[in-house]
Amino acid sequence: MDNMNSDFLSDYRQAAETHRQVRQWAQKNIKPGQTLTEIANGIEDSVRRLVGHNGLSEGDAMIAGMGFPTGLNLDDIAAHFSPNAGDKTILSEKNVMKVDIGVHVNGRIVDSAFTMSFDPMYDNLLAAVKDATNTGVREAGIDVRLGELGGLIQEAMESYECEINGTTYPIKAIRNLAGHTILPYSIHGSKSVPLVKTDDTTKMEEGDVFAIETFGSTGNGWVDDRGDVSHYALRSDAPKVDLRLSSAKSLLNTIKKNFGTIPFCRRYLDRLGQEKYLLGLNHLVKSGIVEDYPPLVDKKGSYTAQYEHVSFFISRYRRIYQY
Repeated sequence: MDNMNSDFLSDYRQAAETHRQVRQWAQKNIKPGQTLTEIANGIEDSVRRLVGHNGLSEGDAMIAGMGFPTGLNLDDIAAHFSPNAGDKTILSEKNVMKVDIGVHVNGRIVDSAFTMSFDPMYDNLLAAVKDATNTGVREAGIDVRLGELGGLIQEAMESYECEINGTTYPIKAIRNLAGHTILPYSIHGSKSVPLVKTDDTTKMEEGDVFAIETFGSTGNGWVDDRGDVSHYALRSDAPKVDLRLSSAKSLLNTIKKNFGTIPFCRRYLDRLGQEKYLLGLNHLVKSGIVEDYPPLVDKKGSYTAQYEHVSFFISRYRRIYQY
């Protein structure tokens, strides 16, 4: 297979080993009382140090580094939150935090996530989602239909309930989130792994790289865009637009040279020395050149959890997992 050559596997192995070390460091060192900014910087600095690219010189972050902004999603926020400059949020003992980390080497992205809580009250929520993700990984394989796999994930997750402060909540799969294929320099490919049973007859195929991720909730099992945006990415199908705003032109040049189509956040622009870029960034979003990804949030007062691993389908008889 041409896309499963030695460079492909070598890049993924380096990214996966970096992810494993950073994940273990994070699970050991993240504690209540830390700010989300401290936590994010600690994770991202560790990734950059291990891959040997600090991302500060032009184009360096395109060689190896963060595969997307570190997600630190508290409670009802399921995904796509990373602290912007000035964020003072402090992790508390009552929070349920999803930690979503992406590492890339030469555009080969390893995407894996886990959930942290510091109160055993939430244990069943975490157990439900971990079981669902492990079910998805176990049952995945060449020729497996994605809609049927979603049904197995849903069955595992929704067999759990969780008692929180005296009220028992059924754990619901979040219906409008999904796992996905990963492409070079692109975190979301064209195939999706639903978290509930669907009629999708698309099959997993030889050569696919899948992020098997599941999300569970004590709320509606449905998320909406809500809150300040931190995540952005240059669209691979970006239209040719005559940008009349000079700050937008300059920023677009910076994004292309330093990130390409790899997602980035405002903190990554800050560390490159970019200033007063929000007007230009919003102009790029409105022009359809850059996509913004607001936080994905279930109903207020609910709790969500996430677990995620990557599977590589090399052939019918060989598969590599990243745990």
